[in-house]
Amino acid sequence: MRHIQRYREIAVAFSRNGFGYVVKELGLDQVFPLPRRLIVKREQEKSHKSLGVRLRSFLEELGPTFIKMGQMASTRPDLIPSDVIKELELLQDQLSPVPFEDVRLIIEKELGSPLEELFQNIKEEPLGVASIGQVHQATLKSGENVAVKVKRPNIEKTIHTDLEILHELAVRAEQRLNWAAKYQVQEIANEFSKAIKQELDFVNEGRNADLMARQFADDKNVSIPSIYWEYSTENILTMEFIEGIKLNDFDTLEKNGYDTKKIAETVVQTLFYQIFKDGFFHADPHIGNILAIPGDRIALMDFGMAGRLSEDMKRHLASLIMATVKQDSQAMIRAITKMGVVPEVVNHHELQGDIDKFIIKYYDVPLSEVSLGEAVTDLFFIANEHQIAIPTDLTLVGKTLLTLEGVVEPLAPDLSIMDAAEPFGRELIKERYHPKKIAEDIFDQLNDYGDVLHDMPEIVQELTTMVKKRKLPIEISIPAANSFFDKLDRVSNRLSFSIVLLAFSLIMVGLIIGSALGRQSSLLWEIPAIEIGFVIAMLMFAWLIYSIFRSGRF
Repeated sequence: MRHIQRYREIAVAFSRNGFGYVVKELGLDQVFPLPRRLIVKREQEKSHKSLGVRLRSFLEELGPTFIKMGQMASTRPDLIPSDVIKELELLQDQLSPVPFEDVRLIIEKELGSPLEELFQNIKEEPLGVASIGQVHQATLKSGENVAVKVKRPNIEKTIHTDLEILHELAVRAEQRLNWAAKYQVQEIANEFSKAIKQELDFVNEGRNADLMARQFADDKNVSIPSIYWEYSTENILTMEFIEGIKLNDFDTLEKNGYDTKKIAETVVQTLFYQIFKDGFFHADPHIGNILAIPGDRIALMDFGMAGRLSEDMKRHLASLIMATVKQDSQAMIRAITKMGVVPEVVNHHELQGDIDKFIIKYYDVPLSEVSLGEAVTDLFFIANEHQIAIPTDLTLVGKTLLTLEGVVEPLAPDLSIMDAAEPFGRELIKERYHPKKIAEDIFDQLNDYGDVLHDMPEIVQELTTMVKKRKLPIEISIPAANSFFDKLDRVSNRLSFSIVLLAFSLIMVGLIIGSALGRQSSLLWEIPAIEIGFVIAMLMFAWLIYSIFRSGRF
């Protein structure tokens, strides 16, 4: 009820963009009254626009939170069709810049000094405007050129309100829609919520930049802007200003003599080093976040979205890529099942069939023509169809690879991403079976077994005590038990219904016969026994019927 007006805005946006039936399916019409025109059936929705275009329009209409959610949803090609993702990637913030006077107030409040004492100068016109903040170019008193990213006023309150609503809608969707429960939209919404909250914290973005700067401290081909922490808070991020050329500005690149193929190779090697070697990677390497700088070098920008892979994740990913190259279906299944949480109900025969279809798709296709990002995404999609839960950071790899291919292909059309990835995969596999690594794994396992042996006496003592007290818990799992007990409930409820109905009939017949034959005057006959008996029997009857139907097991 606190957000009733926002719910109405969402319902109207659904209707305006051809999703009016969603209002009904989510039960929003039961929460508050809505005009009939907003509530229509799915088959009544007609539009010449595609699903992706309508979805993008819907998200843009609802503002920063939904735009950011759409941008993050575009990182989940394992869940969302490719044509919809292409539209989500076009999401633009329909926001006007924050007035400079408000920017001044925010900076002075956060840094505790007048603007004139902090900077030699600061440009009032922003370099860029986004849903969470905007960037201004400035010069510090010490003479360094910097970019100052300032969070929009009250944006946190707006986003937190929308996230509460999104959580509620996800819960409703899982309760009402089978597909929502299958794809666990509540968990997905929680992942988006967590990611958006991280982007709200500029300190987190600054730390990501520092970590990546350490990754490439000895690499002259990659530049990461330095963070000026004395001028940074949760709401302000001040970083080194790097001037470069966007990678899609081909005319300027050619005019300045840049070697686009070398730049493309540097971009690929940079991202693959992060993913396969270090395990900490830039998860949004689109055109706007990579600049070409003199010397055919590159600079990475915007570190709000980053992914992390554990050693196990890196090994499994390498195994998946190598199995894909070899078109080994069994090895691919092993890699996928090791990556995620496999449900007990997974149909291995159907999973094998889907993997075989995947192999047929890429059969006899030259390796140089295979899209690594598309292949990894296809495999994650198959895993998701079989309810194998792949960790978010791994699905983020698929999206990152797809984005990387989109950046590199115009720069160097003949550069094969798959060929570039194979050496990293081989190296990871070699590291996995290196004698030193094997020895370390054995040592770790011995430590684990040692812990188990150390705890064994206590475990045995507890077990013995429970056996002596005859309190040993035993859990038996019978696959068809729930179905059996449901049927048993239905039989018993129907039997109870029949008995009560018979008893009700006998009581009523007895009362009627008694009143007809009994002519003697007595206190009993002065009481309206038939009426009272009828009311009591009807109440009992109604209560039993209500209980049975409410249980859903009649």
